[in-house]
Amino acid sequence: MKKLVLAAALTAAASTAFAGNMAEPVIEAPVIVEEASSSSAGGVLVPLVILAVIAAIAAD
Repeated sequence: MKKLVLAAALTAAASTAFAGNMAEPVIEAPVIVEEASSSSAGGVLVPLVILAVIAAIAAD
């Protein structure tokens, strides 16, 4: 019975000793997704069109 307990204790100790290795872990670089930037004229275009429509109506 003592040999069985000793064998179980050595097996448990050996399994934790070989749990990892000495090699450096492989860490992948994070993927960075860059969104396409919109043009700066996008916010100016709508007011200019509205102004042109108002000017066309006022010219008649």
